[in-house]
Amino acid sequence: MRSCCAEHRTSSSSSSPFPASPLPRFPQSFPRRTVRWVRRPPDGTRRGRPATGRPCPSSPPIRDPGSPQLNADPADQLRLLDLQALDTRLTQLDHRLANLPEHTELRELEAELAQQRDLLVAARAQEGDTAREQTKAEQDVDQVRRRAERNQQRLDSGAVTSPKDLESLQSELGSLARRQDDLENVVLEIMERHEAAAERAREADGIVGGLEDRAAVVRERRDAASREIGDEAGAVRREREAVARTVPEALLKLYDRLRGQYGGIGAARLYRKQCEGCRLELDVTEINEIRRAPADTVVRCENCGRVLVRTADSGL
Repeated sequence: MRSCCAEHRTSSSSSSPFPASPLPRFPQSFPRRTVRWVRRPPDGTRRGRPATGRPCPSSPPIRDPGSPQLNADPADQLRLLDLQALDTRLTQLDHRLANLPEHTELRELEAELAQQRDLLVAARAQEGDTAREQTKAEQDVDQVRRRAERNQQRLDSGAVTSPKDLESLQSELGSLARRQDDLENVVLEIMERHEAAAERAREADGIVGGLEDRAAVVRERRDAASREIGDEAGAVRREREAVARTVPEALLKLYDRLRGQYGGIGAARLYRKQCEGCRLELDVTEINEIRRAPADTVVRCENCGRVLVRTADSGL
């Protein structure tokens, strides 16, 4: 049996068109892999990461990487909250100015005015067309009437004595009378259309006038509201300039930069362990780092990056 199998393998390998390749040789044993088990803290987080999933900072969250540490007097930091309140008020005033109800009312009135003006132009154009058409039809009637009058005068004068000419003249007078009657009916029909177009033009003109009066009243209300908002915004800007002059230049530059990056809010109060800029509560690690930071250290929120201003209600 063994010889038959060997003979079969030999015949099979000899008849194959591909050269025989040696079978791969595997080692008798494999190297062992060393598995290291890492004990997790009791709170279930990975080593080196807090419970919030953010990397553990090696230093308090008080500055950007690579930037020098910024220090400012606590009173100057508190003035950032006053500055932020004024900037927020300015943003609200700008939003109020851009969203006055008079703007919407004016847009609706102007759209309706455009539609009514188009109707007025069309009605006046039709009125003019029918007026010219009526003038042309009346001229045709006058032309036929004058010719009929001339023929009637010739007939009454007795200048035409030929029976054939008299018959032809009388026949033409009859045709002219029918033609004049038809043309007068055309004039009446055109006059009716002209009066209807004129009535539509007068109606559209009255509507346009009424809408223009309403728009003028709304514009006055809008301008009055805009002046009121502008006066208040001017007062707030002057107050903001006065407060900004009391803030150190480096702190003010940082605040303005952050305000441009984070939707108009560059500084927020730390209130009961919560950042009022992003409305997120800081974890214990961050609170401890802020608690250990000196009072003149400018602290930043780890969640939103804004300046955190510490007060008596910060929960530290």
